[in-house]
Amino acid sequence: MEEIQIIARNIKKMREASSYTQDNIASFLGITRSAYSNYELGTRELPLECMEKLADLYGCDAYLLYEEDADVVENMLVTAFRVDNLSHNDMEQIAAFKRIVKKSLMMDSMLLK
Repeated sequence: MEEIQIIARNIKKMREASSYTQDNIASFLGITRSAYSNYELGTRELPLECMEKLADLYGCDAYLLYEEDADVVENMLVTAFRVDNLSHNDMEQIAAFKRIVKKSLMMDSMLLK
């Protein structure tokens, strides 16, 4: 499977697991819904900036969006939670919180080495 298709599949899985709509994600990324839809369809390459924002929102490292292994992708869904009627600010706060948790876990693992 091509890299662009792998990313497309993974961002769609993460969005659906979190019960976000394409409109929610597009607003969060500051793009149109049709542009985001093209990323999920794999017809356009997801820019690195958008990939990093999505990784923060989903609480994973950006490189995991390239993951082909279904088990690894399923493990990414651990931080997914379902909520309704989120505002753009709510999504920014969720992403900021998950970014802090992700960095804290990374620091903990570095200290244990």
